[in-house]
Amino acid sequence: MESLIAKSMNSSIALATSVAVIVGYFVLRRRSTIRNIPGPPCHSWIYGADFLVSNMSLAERILGNMLEVAFTPTYGEHEFLWQKAYGSVYRFTGCFGDERLMVADPMALQYILNSPHFALSSLMQNMIDLVFGEHSLIGLRGQTHKRIRNEFNIGFTAAAVRDYQPIFEKFAQATSQQLEASDAEIVDISPLLGKATVAAIAEATLGYSLEELGEAYQTANAEIMTGAAYHSPGEYLFGTMMMRLPPWLLRVVINLPTKAFDAIRRTRSLALQIGARAVQGKQALAQQGLDIDTDLFGLLLDPQNSDTTRDKLTSEEIISQTGTMMVAGHETTTNTMLFGLLELAKNAELQDELRAEIHSMAGAGDNHAYDSMPLLNAFIKESLRFYPAEPSTERMALQDTVIPLSEGLTTISGERISQIPVRKGQIVIVGIASYQRHDLRWGENPNVFRPARWLEGTVSKGDAIGPYSNLLTFLGGPHTCLGWRFALLEMQVVICELIGKFSFALPEDENDRVIARRTNTLQPTLPNGKKGVPLRVTRVL
Repeated sequence: MESLIAKSMNSSIALATSVAVIVGYFVLRRRSTIRNIPGPPCHSWIYGADFLVSNMSLAERILGNMLEVAFTPTYGEHEFLWQKAYGSVYRFTGCFGDERLMVADPMALQYILNSPHFALSSLMQNMIDLVFGEHSLIGLRGQTHKRIRNEFNIGFTAAAVRDYQPIFEKFAQATSQQLEASDAEIVDISPLLGKATVAAIAEATLGYSLEELGEAYQTANAEIMTGAAYHSPGEYLFGTMMMRLPPWLLRVVINLPTKAFDAIRRTRSLALQIGARAVQGKQALAQQGLDIDTDLFGLLLDPQNSDTTRDKLTSEEIISQTGTMMVAGHETTTNTMLFGLLELAKNAELQDELRAEIHSMAGAGDNHAYDSMPLLNAFIKESLRFYPAEPSTERMALQDTVIPLSEGLTTISGERISQIPVRKGQIVIVGIASYQRHDLRWGENPNVFRPARWLEGTVSKGDAIGPYSNLLTFLGGPHTCLGWRFALLEMQVVICELIGKFSFALPEDENDRVIARRTNTLQPTLPNGKKGVPLRVTRVL
């Protein structure tokens, strides 16, 4: 999302922010307690001679290791090699020499995600507040977060999610019909799945169709998703600086008359309008004694769900979550399914085995026993492991604290340690993608997409971190993704529908070659930089 800021920033703000960041750097550098932790070398100007001899641009010199993290053709090219070389916790350098910890150690992750001593970094907090508003569930903390999350959970329990199955099946079948109606030899399935996912979320959350959601909102939301991608080191650098502005200044900046900020303002405004319309409509139906508990907002507003032990939400608190509910589950679930289908297109044998399991379980009716399909669920777990929607996230220490390690590490000075002391303000990166390539956790060849690992019992159980199969794709701790069951069932339904009826294969054209690139999320990206998954599609049933 920072790239939206970069596209809208003027030079005076950039200069002021640069000065603030540089001053902050020297303050933090004096206080660093992690300088003795091994990590990759940095070719930043802040460390001297490379600045004088390098052909890199100024932005590239300032970026430190972030150039290698954020601008590789395929995500993780350096990150996974660094983990192999330095272990599951290492130090690396951010912008302006900012020293950071990359963490993939299971015990350390469990501590960071559950400890009250860590919270979203100011950069992450500002990003969330800017795009979703200051009352978004994913940016809240403490009792306010706990109260709103507990209330919203009424629509995401195992029982509640099962009630959404007909919605998922309806839109999965609509996608099948679109594929069947197409006479194209190669079909980009990305927009088809994206539309189906948005439609399912709108109906399950608001009780709205795509038409009721409105073309204006869908367009504005797509602009944000497209604009969130970095296209140059300069964009990344300036976007990062903007996200470090004080919140009061960000609130001023967002009102600047630029195209990118206009897209953010329109999306936020339209989401609030849609949410308000949905809430008011359901309240009117409830006053007439009509049933409104067929979707999430209806469940929250239904008078029959009143309980004296519950701290009911106000209409404004419900409305404030509209944008979060629509965006958080759309892009992430869509991309996971796209990467999964891409892997099946690469492996005809695996695809045939999965199709056989789907057909064997279908029986005479249409109700698949999704949880009783071992290969399907192994495939989904592997897709979530190998292609986490958010490869990493940032946390900041709120006070001096000590991070425990399950494996321990050897410092640069040769000392063996089992914990790392960090100062207040230290940024740590929760390495979701790195953790999910950890060989001690996931068995042999963690850098290979292999669903069979889940069927062989070679995946380490260990202490639970995330809510599902020890995966961190849905995060963990108090900020675990609220809709993880929702996403799982949607993936089960869609994959069964598509693989049961169609065969997918890779196209021969190199221009259709897909890579995993990080933008705002991990996205399937074509050589031209655009999102897409073109596949050869053949009807089999």
